[in-house]
Amino acid sequence: MSDYLLEARGIVKNYGHVEVLRGADFTVRAGQVTALIGDNGAGKSTLVKILSGVMPPQGGQILLNGQPIQFDSPTHARDCGIETVYQDLALAPDLGPAENAFIGRELLKPGWLGRLGVLDKKRMRREAFATFTSLGTDVKDMDASVAALSGGQRQSVAICRSVMWAKGLVFMDEPTAALGVRQTRRVLDLITRVAASGVAVVLISHNMPEVLEVSQSIQVLRLGKRVAEFGSGASVDDLVGAMTGSLEVTA
Repeated sequence: MSDYLLEARGIVKNYGHVEVLRGADFTVRAGQVTALIGDNGAGKSTLVKILSGVMPPQGGQILLNGQPIQFDSPTHARDCGIETVYQDLALAPDLGPAENAFIGRELLKPGWLGRLGVLDKKRMRREAFATFTSLGTDVKDMDASVAALSGGQRQSVAICRSVMWAKGLVFMDEPTAALGVRQTRRVLDLITRVAASGVAVVLISHNMPEVLEVSQSIQVLRLGKRVAEFGSGASVDDLVGAMTGSLEVTA
């Protein structure tokens, strides 16, 4: 049995003559927050797209629970328990939290009503509310349009939607970007609770203090390769030094 839920070994990806990933490694343990950091152009977004099934690598190997796997599509990755919360959240603003939670996975009423395509809105609302409540969010009205919610509440909806369906791992891309202090605090607390529930979280962020606060593992990409891995005892100077190359470390 592997120590890692998800492992990337020597991932290679080129765009024409541009080498974006040059043998990148990355590891995720179950039930932990793992931060993926690096300067702009380090290859973070490309690596996440590969690990979430958006695009295939041109070299290297991906292992899920110790078994080699090649994700054919984002749907395949989701079927394997991997969800992604993108920076734009991908929410339908005119729908409520419960409806957003079940977009593309709507529940039908039992019996002939279901065969006619009638949605079981009460059950969807009930199950969404249970997940939102278990994760301690402040989103209480499952029917209010997402457009009427605060930025932090919308982020909570996107995170809870992913947690409802993730069997193992959620990627979160800059989840506190453009949020105020109070909303950021709630989202960071939510990330901690998600990991405590047993779902691994990969946090992509440029905010070093937040990364240090919530992450058990911090892995640094620079020029398309993992150049360092830190634990919770690292400092902002350590992270910035590894990102810029001014600190000599071993991945």
